[in-house]
Amino acid sequence: MPTPPVLYAKSGELQIAYSVVGNGPVDFVWAPGFVSHIEMLWDSEYVRAARLGIAEFSRLILFDKRGTGMSDRPAGIPTLEERIDDIRAVMDAAQSERAHLLGMSEGVPMSALFAATFPGRTRSLILYGGRARFTRAPGYPWGPTEEQSEQTLQEMIAKGWREDYTTPYARQWFGPLVDDPLFLEGYGRFVRSAATPAARIALSRMNRLIDVRDILPTIRVPTLVIGKTGDPVMPPDCARDLAARIPGARLVLLEEDGHMWGRTTPEIVATIKEWVTEAASPVTTDRFLATILFVDLVRSTERVAAIGDAAWRDLLAKHYSAARRQLAVYGGVEVDTAGDGLLAHFDGPQRAIRCASAIERSAAELGLEARAGVHTGEVERSGGAIRGIAVHTAARVASLAGASEVLVTSTVRDLVAGSGLSFVERGTHELKGIPEPRQVLAVASAVSAVPAA
Repeated sequence: MPTPPVLYAKSGELQIAYSVVGNGPVDFVWAPGFVSHIEMLWDSEYVRAARLGIAEFSRLILFDKRGTGMSDRPAGIPTLEERIDDIRAVMDAAQSERAHLLGMSEGVPMSALFAATFPGRTRSLILYGGRARFTRAPGYPWGPTEEQSEQTLQEMIAKGWREDYTTPYARQWFGPLVDDPLFLEGYGRFVRSAATPAARIALSRMNRLIDVRDILPTIRVPTLVIGKTGDPVMPPDCARDLAARIPGARLVLLEEDGHMWGRTTPEIVATIKEWVTEAASPVTTDRFLATILFVDLVRSTERVAAIGDAAWRDLLAKHYSAARRQLAVYGGVEVDTAGDGLLAHFDGPQRAIRCASAIERSAAELGLEARAGVHTGEVERSGGAIRGIAVHTAARVASLAGASEVLVTSTVRDLVAGSGLSFVERGTHELKGIPEPRQVLAVASAVSAVPAA
């Protein structure tokens, strides 16, 4: 078949390249790995076979992440939050209300975050060859250390990005494909076209900061994890760990070496087809992943005593009016106001942090001092309200903050890699009513006004 046309979807101010293949009864979104180029990848017989195989039973939506391939390449590196904005933009442009979502390799974290945040738009989640985090940590023995990752990156830079397919790791990575010179020649051409060296450096450094382990238990859609016994990125124990963290996830391990689909493409396509057409039934749930923002005022009692009840009511009304303007700018949803506190939720932590800072600035312009707490976790929708331990966590974190300070949990920090935000450790705290201690951090960097996408 001819290569399908490349179309563009608007995501914020950027254009995201996408294509649609097939006209099956269900929609299927392919979230790419480290880098991609939706047009050039048709040249690979293995990728073509995979795409056409999936398009036989679905309407397959392909796209290039912002900063790679044929999509716009903004300054800086996109966050996971911005990447899931791109998935929504592409689905909207393709008129897809709900789709099965395939996360490939480095596409695993963003796909998991999308499914947890937008269960109503995700029929099922399929994860291949990726990890919850890309560097090892206590209790997580897979992947290189951060130092080893940086050393490998520096070696690639020193070699001028020349691929060496003769190393033991190359054989491990490519598996049987390492003996296919036509594939290797095409792969090198694809990588060079998909991202600049500077982009690959920045992407590599961003990826090693990502950690989505905390959000995996909040995924409520049917989930299939596919791995290979000889995959160096997601070895069998790592695949089992990933599946075990997601409620009800099914794990399929295929016998082959290498990270690429390669010669197991027909088997992987058949596994996905069976899952999509038989095993995965869409679910309806009121539970979803959200970032909770709690803001309240510092020393408000003293201020009331100084200016009187009537003046305080007027001042508080101005504060809430200013706060609501900021919520509109950053895409926040107001849940409740009580006393001098404001509760809101967002579909991404970076926007919540920037909104918190903007609210604190607007409060200062009124002569008030605000403080804020931000946490990402699972909530349950109940009418116009939201409930859950995540709400209480955000409120408890806010109570630890000083005037004009934004405190976040480590879950938030791990999800905003690439945002330019920096944090200062504030220790691990026992929070009243919260089962486990929480690591708390203060937002340290200057937070600029970047509106919602």
